[in-house]
Amino acid sequence: MRWCLLFAAVLASGVARAEAPRPNFVVFFLDDSGYSDFQPFGHPRFDTPNMRRLAEEGRRFTQFYVPQAICSASRAALLSGCYPQRTKVFGAHGPGARGLEPAFPTLAEVLKPAGYATAVFGKWHIGDQEDTRPPARGFDESCGLMYSNDMWAGHPEHPEKWGKVPLQFYENGEVIIDSVTAEDQKTLTRRYTEHAVDFIGRHKEAPFFLYVPHNMPHVPLFCSPEFEGKSGAGLYGDVLLELDWSLGQILDALDAAGVADNTVVLFTSDNGPWTSYGNHAGSTPFREAKGTSFDGGVRSACIVRWPGHVPAGTVSPDTWCTIDVAPTFAALAGTSFATEIDGRDVWPLVTGQSGATNPHEAYYLTNNASFESVLTGDGQWKLHLPHGYRQVETFGRDGQPGQYRQIKIEQSLYHLDADPYEVHNVIEAHPEVAERLEALAETHREAFFARR
Repeated sequence: MRWCLLFAAVLASGVARAEAPRPNFVVFFLDDSGYSDFQPFGHPRFDTPNMRRLAEEGRRFTQFYVPQAICSASRAALLSGCYPQRTKVFGAHGPGARGLEPAFPTLAEVLKPAGYATAVFGKWHIGDQEDTRPPARGFDESCGLMYSNDMWAGHPEHPEKWGKVPLQFYENGEVIIDSVTAEDQKTLTRRYTEHAVDFIGRHKEAPFFLYVPHNMPHVPLFCSPEFEGKSGAGLYGDVLLELDWSLGQILDALDAAGVADNTVVLFTSDNGPWTSYGNHAGSTPFREAKGTSFDGGVRSACIVRWPGHVPAGTVSPDTWCTIDVAPTFAALAGTSFATEIDGRDVWPLVTGQSGATNPHEAYYLTNNASFESVLTGDGQWKLHLPHGYRQVETFGRDGQPGQYRQIKIEQSLYHLDADPYEVHNVIEAHPEVAERLEALAETHREAFFARR
C-alpha cells in the first residue's frame, strides 16, 4: 500500500509539472561581478533599485557556485550542464578558439526543438569558429563579442598579443564592427539591453529563452555617458549602475509584454571579482577571488524570480551550481538533454519545497585543468586538495593590474556552515569527513582526469 501511495504521489507530481505552463527563461549573467557588488548582497555607496526589486520579488541564494572561476569554463558549464573536466573547456579562450564542441549541446539547442525562440545578446566566449558561434549553437538571434573585451590592442599588459586580431562585434553571425574602439565599448551594455527589450516585445506570444551575458564589469570598464560619474563611487560604481538599469529595462519589458508572471529570471555572475585591478574590481567577503577555487572565486550572488512559483522576498542558504541551471530549465520546459551531463534538476530545492535536498553528493571544483576542491552537495564541507593558487600582493588602480604571488595550500578541510571564509582548517578534528571527501575526489579523478 505504501508503494502504491508513493507511486501515485510521484505520478501526480509529474502530471502537475507537465500541465504547468512552459515558462520563458531570462538569464542575466555578469562578468567578474563581486558577490557584494549589489544590494541586498552587499552595501555599495549607491542604490541598486532593480537588483533590490528582483530580490524582493524572488528568492536570493547565498551559497550558489560556479564549477570554475574563469570566463569560458564558467559559461560553458552554465549552457551545457557539464563540468569543464567533461567538456575540456578550461580557462579563458582567445580569438579563434574552438570552445565548446558541438557534441555537447547548449540549453538553447535543447529548448529550440521544444518550440522556444532563443537569443543571446552579450559576451559569448565559448567558441570562435563557424560551428561554435551562437548561430550554430541553437540561438535564433545574437549579438556581441566572441570573447573578453580586454582581448584587444588596449590590453594594459599584453597589447602586442591581443592586438594581432581585431576585437569584432557580431550580429546574427555577421561582423558589424570590425575593430571595437573605446567609444564602441561604452555602448556595449546599452546595445545588449536594447536588443533584449526588443526580443521580449517580439516574442511574447510563444516561449523564449533569452541569455544576456554582459561584458561588464570585466575590465576594461566602460559605461554610457549617461552613467559616467553618477554613482559617486568611481567608474566601477558607474558601470554597476548601468547594469542595474539594464536589469530594470528587461524587467519592465517583461511587464509591458504581459509575460512577467510566466518568466523565470535568473541573475548571477560567471565568477568572483578580478581583485588585482583594485578600484576597477568588485568586492567579495569570501576568501581570494577570480581564478581560484576558494569561495571568493566560485561563489556568486544569485537570485531567481518566477511569480507564483518561487517564494518572493525569501533567502535560501541551500547550495546549487550553474551546472544545474540547464537541466532544471529543460525540465521546466518539458524536455531534457539527450547526452550525459553533470547537472541535475534542482527545481524543488530552488522553490524551497518541503523536504527538498540537493541531489548531488558533491560538486567538483577546478581551476584551469587542475582539480582542486570538493564541495558537499549540502554546502557544509569543502575539501581543498593540495594545489597552488594566486593571491594578490599589490592592487592595481584605474585599469592597471596589480601583482600576484603564488601560494600553496596543503590538503585542508573547511566547515563552511561555521567558517564560510575558509580560515580554519579542521582536517585533524574531522578526519572521517576528509576521508569521505577524498574518496569522492579519487573516484572523480579516475573518471575525468586519469584518461587525459
